[in-house]
Order: sequence, then structure tokens, then C-alpha cells
Amino acid sequence: MAMNLVYLLTGSNLGDRIENLNKAAQLINEKAGKLMACSKFYQTSPWGPLEQPDYINQALLIETPLSPSSLMERLLSLEEKIGRIRTLKYGPRVIDIDILYYGSEVINTPLVQVPHPAVQNRRFALIPLEEIAPNYIDPITGKTISQLLAVCQDMGTVLQLN
Repeated sequence: MAMNLVYLLTGSNLGDRIENLNKAAQLINEKAGKLMACSKFYQTSPWGPLEQPDYINQALLIETPLSPSSLMERLLSLEEKIGRIRTLKYGPRVIDIDILYYGSEVINTPLVQVPHPAVQNRRFALIPLEEIAPNYIDPITGKTISQLLAVCQDMGTVLQLN
């Protein structure tokens, strides 16, 4: 069975944010794919409606046999299991799990868009991702994560936590 290397970004800004991210990583490892690497935690300013708490984000690398659509369905069910309720777009959330990259594939379906359409514009995704994959090459731009970060215009705050 072919294994796929997939980069994910988890985020939380409600409840015990670090506990939510730890629970997400544990469930992903059990139900979606083997956890190969994870970044440190980063406290980041919210994107979208600003009257909400700061996020904590973490980048993960998993190895999975799942197809992109099966993986996305599994991640959405894990979000629900952890307590995510979808209401306001870009609103506060207990957990958010995004697929940033799925191997070097480019996919654009109603369920799955990879690379994540906004990854190159968001420091809160690029900084944790650079920690675990500085030389990964974005299949659309042909640039490494470090190169994308160097030219990213986003001014949001991203602070590494100990």
C-alpha cells in the first residue's frame, strides 16, 4: 500500500488550546496516519474577525495510506469528535485541522484543495511548517517553505511557545 506524506496545520483558540492540539495530534496518529514530526506550539493572532482569542497552531507531518478525500473526511470527523461546531467562517474554534500539502499533489475539488489555497499568505502556517519542512517545495510556486516565508506579506504575530 502506497504511503503519502502529508503536512497538516492544527489550530485552536477556545478552551484549553494546547490540550486541544495534543488531543488532535493523538487522534490523527491513531485514526488518520502515523505522526512523523510535529512543530513546537505557536501563539498567533486571529485571521478574519479580530474580536476573538489568539490561536495556538502546530504543524504536523503524517504518513498515511488514505486518499486526499478519505483523509479530509477523517479529519473533519476528528474535529467533530474534539468538539468543533462550524458556525462563523474564520470564527473561533476548539480545533481546526487543515491539509496544507498532500505529497506534491495539486488537487482542487469541493472537498479538498491542496496545496491549501492560502498557505503562502499566512505566517501562522508557514512558520510552524518551516520548523519541520524548510526545504519542502510548494508544487505550485516551485519555492521552498523558507522562500515562501521570506516573501510572505502577512503581518500577523506568531510567537513560539516553550
